[in-house]
Amino acid sequence: MRRPEVGAVPRRCAQCGGYEYGGAPACGVCRRLVDGVVEEEWGAFLRRWDVAGGDEERSLAEMVAAEPDRYDWRVVDAALDRLECPDCGDRLARGPVGCPACDLAHGFRYAAIETDRPGVPPGNEHAIRVNVSVVRRPHVTSDGELLVRRLLLPLLLVGYLPATEEAQRLSAQLKKSPPERRALLAERAVEALAAKLSRTPRAARGAASSPTSPDTPAATRRRSARGRPR
Repeated sequence: MRRPEVGAVPRRCAQCGGYEYGGAPACGVCRRLVDGVVEEEWGAFLRRWDVAGGDEERSLAEMVAAEPDRYDWRVVDAALDRLECPDCGDRLARGPVGCPACDLAHGFRYAAIETDRPGVPPGNEHAIRVNVSVVRRPHVTSDGELLVRRLLLPLLLVGYLPATEEAQRLSAQLKKSPPERRALLAERAVEALAAKLSRTPRAARGAASSPTSPDTPAATRRRSARGRPR
């Protein structure tokens, strides 16, 4: 399944009732959708290289993992999924907290290329890849961070990017609230944002999220340096 188009209205998941993608990792349907963000691009990458699988696919994954700064972040994440960590035996970069090889691979994969889609604010693709990474590696993240990132992912995928003050306000609200109320508050905040998006005409949403300068390219290609906040 292709990920949502820029300007699309987030859809409900038939299994968990939340917005698609946002129920991961607990919801199996949403989890498969999140994995699909990465796997779809890997499939296209294999077709470009005329590789069907097997040893050739593993060799290609090793090549990508060795030079992550040359490839799209989805290709890099998918390549790491196909390699075994020499220290913990899990998929590389997805092992337990403190695994040296996984931590190293996880850091270096942020050198991969991030290309913003036309019609989104600069940095939208970086936000998507960070949130996808958090949802696919929940065991290395706090419950609070996982909650916010998984719930915001459906909105990011359709081109939304929260302003810094919005994100800070939501974070402050959640920190002040009792743990048992945090999920409800976060869900209400995301519901309000989704409702606002659904009331805005699609064309206006795309125009509003485009870079303001006419000389700014619609698609921004960039690399996220290792050690960058994520």
